[in-house]
Amino acid sequence: MSVLTEFLREYWPHLAALLTLVFSLAVAAQAAMQKNDVRAAIAWVGVILMSPFLGAFLYLVAGINRIRHDQMSTHRSRLIKDYVNSAYPAFGDVGAVSGPQFASLRVLCDQVGRFPLQGGNHITLLDSGDEAYPAMLRAIDEAHHCIALQSYIFDHDRVGLRFADALRRARERGVEIRVLIDAVGARYSRPPILRLLQRNGIRADRYMTNPLGLRSAYANLRSHRKILFVDGHLGFMGGMNIRESFMASLAGRRADSDTHFRIEGPLATQLFAVFANDWEFATSERLRIEDWVRVSPLPPPPRVPARCIRTGPDRFMAATHRVLLGALAVAQHRVRIQSPYFLPDQILIGALNTAARRGIQVDIVIPGRNNLRLVNYAMTAQLSQVLEAGCRVWRYRRNFDHSKLFTVDDAWSYVGSSNLDPRSLRLNFELDMEVYDRGLASQIGRRIDAAIEQSERVTLDSLNAMPYLKQLRNRIIWLASPYL
Repeated sequence: MSVLTEFLREYWPHLAALLTLVFSLAVAAQAAMQKNDVRAAIAWVGVILMSPFLGAFLYLVAGINRIRHDQMSTHRSRLIKDYVNSAYPAFGDVGAVSGPQFASLRVLCDQVGRFPLQGGNHITLLDSGDEAYPAMLRAIDEAHHCIALQSYIFDHDRVGLRFADALRRARERGVEIRVLIDAVGARYSRPPILRLLQRNGIRADRYMTNPLGLRSAYANLRSHRKILFVDGHLGFMGGMNIRESFMASLAGRRADSDTHFRIEGPLATQLFAVFANDWEFATSERLRIEDWVRVSPLPPPPRVPARCIRTGPDRFMAATHRVLLGALAVAQHRVRIQSPYFLPDQILIGALNTAARRGIQVDIVIPGRNNLRLVNYAMTAQLSQVLEAGCRVWRYRRNFDHSKLFTVDDAWSYVGSSNLDPRSLRLNFELDMEVYDRGLASQIGRRIDAAIEQSERVTLDSLNAMPYLKQLRNRIIWLASPYL
């Protein structure tokens, strides 16, 4: 023992250096194997090797952007997916409802979306919390069978308490309920609403447990999905969290805006498939298809073809990114975009610029007042890259609008939870839907046009007129945009 003690006393610096080198090399090898972007791989390997332990720690916290969903049982997920794919027939020719240019886009989405395009969906746009929350609460109050609710943020405020109380009443009626809240989003209000739900006997949990098995939020990966599935055939999805700031009747003149969607038809079953997959990943509980899914009654007209597109740091990584590239490639007349956080990568910027140079009118609406100041600085630093190609950018002058809307040629829409920033496109678990319908696309287009009428146009001259120190600040913040 004394010999070992003497050895350690004399050579511990050498052993520590060796262990540090081995550990750093192992983490650097993992970064090199996992990163598909050569610039990101080089940057992380350099940070890890040049800053032993600290660099490895930073990588483990902020650099890992992939999760193996196959850690959970893939058998049950396959059963749910097979049911969803076979319960309703796939839709036929989208050219007849949207235009022949969308046929190739449909083929692309068949490959990256995994869900089939299914007809027979009735989709209602709900404007902000004053329309969406009453409709969602009414669905919960009328539920007789089951409720599945998933949200990034579920605040413990006046709106959150209304939802919690409605869920409690449903539970007392014998309704089967599951609630899933992101572990980071659950911390947005105190005390967390999760405790109240659990005290009321509701099966509620957090998403997600990190890959090391610790019961804590994994800093860089979050579930940004918003889903409400009721009685096996009715669904809600979109970009709106559960918080009172989206209700003008409660927040008054300071109320934020957003859009949400009520769904009747096969698309609602796809929402459940996504929820069931996430619930099993978070809790290891398998939800039986026969206990939750019911054959959808025929919804009222119009009935339109649509499908869910899920994306996240798993086998669905970059799905939304690929869909948007495809949509910009087939556009023939006009593209409208509204996004609260507009920070596309260089590939997406290139696609936007190519569309504008082809003569497509590309309008991009962003908030004039953003709830995230650093993101606003980074967005401003990047706007010149799309303005130079002829895209039109508008800053909405009224209160913050959290809507995520994308339409092409007044015939195709892409809506949901995804922002056009690195976090949504590569790090978050997101849920969107594509809809081939001129009616909905025109409705969304009118909403964006109304926002443009109340916006200030951003120009290269207005950007260049900013003081140099502000421009420098914006560019420095922009360098960190992948992690904002």
